[in-house]
Amino acid sequence: MSAARTVWSSTWRASLITLGVVGITAALNPGLFDYSGLDLRPHAPDWSVLERRGPAVQVHLAVAAGAFLLGLVQLLGPKGTLPHRLIGWVWVALMTAAAVSSLFIMEINHGVFSLIHILSGLTLVSLPMAVYAARRHNVAAHRRAMTNLFFGALVVAGVLAFLPGRAMWAMFFG
Repeated sequence: MSAARTVWSSTWRASLITLGVVGITAALNPGLFDYSGLDLRPHAPDWSVLERRGPAVQVHLAVAAGAFLLGLVQLLGPKGTLPHRLIGWVWVALMTAAAVSSLFIMEINHGVFSLIHILSGLTLVSLPMAVYAARRHNVAAHRRAMTNLFFGALVVAGVLAFLPGRAMWAMFFG
């Protein structure tokens, strides 16, 4: 399977998972998506929202944003080169930090883990497996795992971060 086809396959899978999670969330919390009275015009981010959140949220946002940007570089750049490997190690460190920091964010479920924390656990298990696949020169397994991590952990979690009531929603739409 070509790299482009793998990326699109993962994108569709991540999109369906996101829609499923949002659908389940909406079904369980019908009032969650009440947009009446909201002004959804674009505006500059309200950085005070982050100031009011704990350090776990601030660290998580910083490392997740860095991982997203480096992930785009990795997806679009040449593979197997020294820069790819070096950037890859930085990306793995950022993803690990994002997953670990997310374990300390429990605001959405009143002090306990929520469904989104499943992504954190999957990330912490998948990252070493993806690195191991690369070390064993199993390029197909490495590509599949890293692509799934990028789209599953970063893109899906990023979309979920913009749900009403979450910090990113408050920053950009609140």
